[in-house]
Amino acid sequence: MPHVLIVDDDASTREALSAIIGEDGLTTATAGDLREARIQLVRQMPDVVFTDLKLPDGSGVELFEDLDPRSGVEVIVITGHATVESAVNALKMGATDYLVKPINMQRVKAILSRLPRAGDLKAEIGTLRGELRRMGRFGLMLGNSPAMQEVYDQIGRVAPTAASVMLVGESGTGKEVAAQTLHELSLRRKHAFLAVNCGAISPNLIESEMFGHERGSFTGADRQHKGYFERANGGTLFLDEITEMPIELQVKLLRVLETGMFMRVGTTKEIETDVRLIAATNRDPEQAVLEGKLRLDLYHRLNVFPISLPPLRDRGKDVELLAQAFLEELNERHGTKKHFPPAVKEMLLSYPWPGNVRELKNYVQRAHIMSGTDSDSTATVPLQITLSKPAAGTAITIPFGTSLAEADRQLILATLEQCGGVKTRAAEILGISLKTLYNRLVEYGNDAREDGDAADESRALGGADA
Repeated sequence: MPHVLIVDDDASTREALSAIIGEDGLTTATAGDLREARIQLVRQMPDVVFTDLKLPDGSGVELFEDLDPRSGVEVIVITGHATVESAVNALKMGATDYLVKPINMQRVKAILSRLPRAGDLKAEIGTLRGELRRMGRFGLMLGNSPAMQEVYDQIGRVAPTAASVMLVGESGTGKEVAAQTLHELSLRRKHAFLAVNCGAISPNLIESEMFGHERGSFTGADRQHKGYFERANGGTLFLDEITEMPIELQVKLLRVLETGMFMRVGTTKEIETDVRLIAATNRDPEQAVLEGKLRLDLYHRLNVFPISLPPLRDRGKDVELLAQAFLEELNERHGTKKHFPPAVKEMLLSYPWPGNVRELKNYVQRAHIMSGTDSDSTATVPLQITLSKPAAGTAITIPFGTSLAEADRQLILATLEQCGGVKTRAAEILGISLKTLYNRLVEYGNDAREDGDAADESRALGGADA
């Protein structure tokens, strides 16, 4: 039978936790300080420890020193509102989750319902290490380069915990796939994984999409709508392009992170949610804070465990491994047996892939399509199609004192002009998603459809950036 140790200097807190944990059929032991806690650890090693951070004779995090990392003991830290930052630091040290006083007993039940699977997850992650050595795969991710090995190590450490994760990387590096892998290796994998591209939703609708709305709350709201936070309850919510979320909504997002409560648009009734957040951006998040695109307090809450995804040009022979995997998928789908000729393999390794994994996947598909139906090899197609040739030495001059927002506007419009108005090419050069480019053009008062990019716009609004 699972055993739980409760460490808190407040007797009423110990009694309340003991009662709720006992209802789930677990045995409990209690301690009022570190000295008593260490005595209990010697008597019986627990499966789970609930410990207050502030104890009469020290900090609850000191108990980490008394626990064997290989034992699989889960640690839940308890904190007051004034010390949430300390709880976040405890998560970085290996705590599984944290509770804020006054303790929400429903959250305790939710934590206990997930904890028995934690040991199994750690064993599964160990199994994935073996698969990585054999096949170059780690969950949903593919690649065996040193840069990716470091990413896998970070994912393996943070996935079983409740810590928020911030994924940072260039557009096309596979941030959504990394988020899905985190979810599949987490205690929440039997619940929903929902991906939201914050740059692809109209600012007028994003609050409704996030938190839902009641019927009649605004024009066109002809029925009740459950938002992402409600639908992802118990699971994982992936917020891509977090720096594109309106600042006023970031305040409400911060409140959900702090309280686990939100309200649908058009009502004052609070709804409880238990969601793990994974955020992503292709910007430097600290620079986004300085530019006023991301609130500093929200950044600190989301950036509990940052993971940087390397660009494809830094992943060596992963390019060949990924290209072969994409080709095998196409062969299976179309009943073909095509392979890359030596010249194509050489080109794959020499090209810098500014569009990263997404560009590589598109290239492999293009090479497969362009090859003859009777050919066993892919076509040797150009690695980059130049849609327009900028004049030699083309540059823009930005005077000293120009705001960052105005400099962004000039650079985006100038790049679009040099690309002959082709937005897909402009977005690639700028290193932003097509969805973000459309949103910026609308903000600048430009007609997003003026050059007939309707198909591109449809694709841009079709899913979250990877």
